[in-house]
Amino acid sequence: MQRCIAMDNQPAFALRSIGHVRSTLHAIEHAPRQGFEGAPDAWLEIDADLAPALTGIRAGDALLVITWLHRAGRDVLQTHPRNDPTTSLTGVFATRSPERPNPLGLHRVTVREIAGTKLLVGPIEAIDGTPIVDLKAVIDDLIV
Repeated sequence: MQRCIAMDNQPAFALRSIGHVRSTLHAIEHAPRQGFEGAPDAWLEIDADLAPALTGIRAGDALLVITWLHRAGRDVLQTHPRNDPTTSLTGVFATRSPERPNPLGLHRVTVREIAGTKLLVGPIEAIDGTPIVDLKAVIDDLIV
């Protein structure tokens, strides 16, 4: 999947999906809000043409998985944190809400196993079929 995005008077740019999450989570309502809140492990299936980009990743490594939250709303600017109506409305940039102008998900995971271009990682709260935009190595404990 490639998405062209134009920002007000800015040139368009493309995001390429590099693979997909394969998870036992199939519905948003069954997914925990954060990985550490009981999310399962899942496989990241990376496109075969990108295999060289996985060189150096090992079981036990911490990664940041950046996803495109394809089922999230893109017109939400404020939300009640954690969908709790008793909390004050808060701008989505001050929350981890999946609904936002650019619905990017950020997931810190641990690599459990590697099988070719498939990485078993966890915990991850992304639902099955979620497009993966990028993987980044965690280089210090200050990164979420």
